[in-house]
Formats: sequence, structure tokens, C-alpha cells
Amino acid sequence: MALACFGAAPAFAQDTAQPAPGQGRGYQLGLPQSGILTIQPERLFSESAFGQRVEREMEAEGAVLTAENRRIEAELRREELELTERRSGMEPQAFRALADAFDQKVQDTRRRQEQKLREITQMGEEARREFISASLPVLQQILRETGAGAILDHASVFLSADAADITSLAIARVDAVLGDGAAQEDGDR
Repeated sequence: MALACFGAAPAFAQDTAQPAPGQGRGYQLGLPQSGILTIQPERLFSESAFGQRVEREMEAEGAVLTAENRRIEAELRREELELTERRSGMEPQAFRALADAFDQKVQDTRRRQEQKLREITQMGEEARREFISASLPVLQQILRETGAGAILDHASVFLSADAADITSLAIARVDAVLGDGAAQEDGDR
């Protein structure tokens, strides 16, 4: 009778026993059977086709920005050397005016390049929000199919069974629905 404490009902009571969550009509093999599910949101995004595409795009944009920064840095260094060489043949006030203009140019350039970096970062953040929004129906379907009451962030759960983690299942299902999301974004443009 030790099994009774783990939810096994005596044979005579099975006709009236209520099915465990997820074990009713919607029960599907391979789905976790737990009242609380967990998910690893970062892994869901980074291992999905959508997240991997976004990562590639951000890396490409970052590489372009890095190359542009190096080119600009070389140009500014060359300009600074020219200015330094001209210094000895110039009046101090004239040199100061050129030096101040150069400093302003450097500051303006830095602000523009930092703005480009912020735009790349913002692109990634917007893609994450879009991904989460598009993934919600998939996650809600998993919640319904398992009969669970909640999906919690795995990082905030003190202890859970590995079987309660639906991240791999969610990645597969989201990939099936969204793919890499490129076609969806092309339609938005």
C-alpha cells in the first residue's frame, strides 16, 4: 500500500478517480506530466532558429561597425598627426582653433558610432520581444496539452525535476511555427 501515497488508487476506486493533470483526453506521449513546468528563456531564444538568425544578423552588423570604427580611428589618427606636424609653423591661436575643431569632430564621431551600437543592441532587444510575443501561443498550447497550471523561468525555481523543463520541446515547436522568422520580417518591411 506504499504506492497509495504516490497517487496510485486502489483497484476498486479507479472508476471514480479523477485523472491526473494532463492524463485526460489531451494526454500525449513525450509531454511532461507536471502541474508546474519550467523553461529556460535564454536557451529558448538562443537555440531557436529565430534566435540564431538574429544572433547572426547582430554579429554581422557588429562586424561592419567594428570595421567602420577601425577605419575612422585610422583616419582620425592620421589627421591628428598632420595637425601635430603643422603645430610648429602655426600661431598658437590658429592651432588652438584647429585642435578644438578636431576634438569636436572626434566627439561627434564617437557619439554617432555609439548611437549605431545602441541601434544594433535595440534591434536585438526588439527581436527578442517579437520572439517572445510570437512564442506565447506555442507555450500556451504546451500548457494546455500538459494540463499544467504554470510555466516558470527555470532560473527562478529552487528545485524541479528535469522532466518539468519544456525548453527543448518549446524550441522544436517554435521552430516549426516561426522558422527563423526572416520571412515574417520581410513581410513587415
